[in-house]
Amino acid sequence: MKITVINGTEKHGVTWRLKESFLEPFRGTAEITEFVLPRDCPNPCSGCAACCTVGEARCKDAAYVQPIEQALLAADLLVFTSPAYVFHATGAMKTLLDHFAYRWMPHRPAGEMFGKRAVILTQCLGAGAKSAAKDIADSLSWWGVSDIRIRSFRLLADILWDKLPEKKRAAMTRSMRRLGERMLRIDYGRPARTRLAAKARFLAVRMLHKRIGKDHPDSRDEQYWQESGWLGTARPWK
Repeated sequence: MKITVINGTEKHGVTWRLKESFLEPFRGTAEITEFVLPRDCPNPCSGCAACCTVGEARCKDAAYVQPIEQALLAADLLVFTSPAYVFHATGAMKTLLDHFAYRWMPHRPAGEMFGKRAVILTQCLGAGAKSAAKDIADSLSWWGVSDIRIRSFRLLADILWDKLPEKKRAAMTRSMRRLGERMLRIDYGRPARTRLAAKARFLAVRMLHKRIGKDHPDSRDEQYWQESGWLGTARPWK
């Protein structure tokens, strides 16, 4: 199996250690590709909208974004990690997610995403881990991913791993390793089930395209939906 990991920070701190514990059961059995932000996608989206109106290859940062997208599409399991910075995901993570605006359902969602499984790992000192996870989950949901597992931790002691109480470190490590073991037992030969909320979101967007397409039949998004057969009977989860 293939795993693609998006690390929301270059720091090898608490989040990194928890991610390593999660991946431990997969070592030796899975092909793991990791990207580290902001190193692997250093530039913010400029808002030029070329990715939506012309094509993703026209993005000024396509050299960074496209290798990440190819790894996401090829993976059986997606892993996103981020500590909470001021109650949200890191700015580097937001920068990457902004670059994938064209993969949101109203634009050109990748059909493969509807069968993906994802794990989001966040942690914070006092509060904000859940809202940081939501930043990431919002994008994944609009990409079409239904099977999203979230694991969030509140440290309540210190932000440095070595200064955390030993029992706290052991409990978090054990929790992540167990999650990894459960995820390893999944049959990745079968796509994840697309849940009702994702189907409803897709069908609502489909209705919008059928209406807008009459006035803008030549738009890049409209052509994509037509070519995918989604304005007819085809669905990305079939």
